Amino acid sequence: MADEKDQDRPATLSDLKRIVRHKLRRHEEQEEVGLNIYPMMDMMTILLVFLIQSFAQSSAANVLQSEELQIPQSVARADVEPALSITISASEISVEGKQALALRNGQVDPSQKQGGSNGFLVTPLLTVLQQHRDRLKLIAQSAANQPFRGDVQIIADKRTPYRTLVEVLYTMGQSEFKAMRFVVLKKGGAG
Repeated sequence: MADEKDQDRPATLSDLKRIVRHKLRRHEEQEEVGLNIYPMMDMMTILLVFLIQSFAQSSAANVLQSEELQIPQSVARADVEPALSITISASEISVEGKQALALRNGQVDPSQKQGGSNGFLVTPLLTVLQQHRDRLKLIAQSAANQPFRGDVQIIADKRTPYRTLVEVLYTMGQSEFKAMRFVVLKKGGAG
């Protein structure tokens, strides 16, 4: 009987609101649920910077000596810090393990230098160092806690001619790499 009475009386505003709420609850629009990839891209960028810095750190610690590369010894106790690695052996100069140019008897061919035999700027080495400088500056822009300082680790054969060493140092300076360290082996008796 209550249903018959409800059907006979005119609908009130509260009845209308109740019916509308009921219909809305049944037919709610489904909101699109998507994956926001921007935080993941930020995370991947940070991981990439971290991995690049980790690989750069480990390069000087894994130096293998050979007939072409005999590293001098020292009693110094400085730790290896992250830096660009330049290796000077009797037959080549390499940057981060990749050959930049070949040497003849430990010396740079005059045709590879700006100014010929009197020049100090080694052109192929300059090109490679500028590419690394640009890459490291780009990384420094995205990682505020690691500014570009121009750090270099020089791993040189103990028989490297002084002239070759000076040419490499001059070329490094022209490429904005100014903080350099020479990698040496600890002497056995130093403790």
